[in-house]
Amino acid sequence: MGGMPGRERQPGGTPRAALADLLAGNRRFVSGQPIHGHDVTAAAAAASGDQQPYAVVLGCIDSRVPLEAIFDQTFGAICVIRTGGHVLDRAVCGSIEYVVGRLGVPLVMVLGHERCGAVGAAVDALRTGERPGGSLAYLVDEIAPAVTEIGFDDPAVHPLAIRRHVRRTVRTLRDDDLLAGPVAAGRVAITGGLYDLATGEVALLDPG
Repeated sequence: MGGMPGRERQPGGTPRAALADLLAGNRRFVSGQPIHGHDVTAAAAAASGDQQPYAVVLGCIDSRVPLEAIFDQTFGAICVIRTGGHVLDRAVCGSIEYVVGRLGVPLVMVLGHERCGAVGAAVDALRTGERPGGSLAYLVDEIAPAVTEIGFDDPAVHPLAIRRHVRRTVRTLRDDDLLAGPVAAGRVAITGGLYDLATGEVALLDPG
């Protein structure tokens, strides 16, 4: 299901199998023994055939977190969405609704990462009372509730808010009008994870 040689990825697989496949790819990445890595070729892209992804991963735009690489996935295996601080908007939600509803993807992973700059910007804005201009303000506003729940005076607010923001994003997606039904029926799982920049490991986060 997850891009292993000789296996077909089929839409409508189980959430448990999809998550196991995704995490197995991360273990290959961490061990330095990827099957795909960055060595995939144009020929592999052409041979990927019809789109049959088994997961959609929503992550941050951070250049140190290339999602296909850290999960060791090849062409056609996963759908990737990246925004600053994995912030949701209507386009992101609509994209996830599409891959779940039309492509039968059984797993949605929200992946945060340590030392996230977008979360840091929200912490700084709340501490200083200076809201940034432009559309950056939207990112800060969407992350700010996680910072507020932790308390911006907490010395550990940055790492704790990163985790809280992942959990809040997961909850928002689980409550989405078009996702709540498949989640309740067990056809789709929406889970959160945290990427460690130092080790390359992805750890699952409990709902919290």
